[in-house]
Amino acid sequence: MTLDQAQKIVDNWINKHGVRYFNELTNLAILTEEVGEVARVISREYGEQSYKKGAKKSELGDELADVLFVIICLANQTGIDLTEALSKNLEKKTKRDTDRHRNNLKLS
Repeated sequence: MTLDQAQKIVDNWINKHGVRYFNELTNLAILTEEVGEVARVISREYGEQSYKKGAKKSELGDELADVLFVIICLANQTGIDLTEALSKNLEKKTKRDTDRHRNNLKLS
């Protein structure tokens, strides 16, 4: 699935099941919640935290998909083409960071 297809699929889903998009501030709050859920999984699966007794394990892929869904919602409602935005962002990073990471002794 391309980013363009994902944006259309999410838009169709919102219109069919979600009635309308939440406003941008609400979606920002939801995004923050979802990123927190990603952090919870990573800190327990890859970090030093443990799950509380009886706590249900979450799937990292599902939590990342929740983050992506909200990001797509925000892009759709603000008129951002994510394919174009990502392409421009990668171009910016390539120009800025061509040698930066290779020359970073911390990454050796």
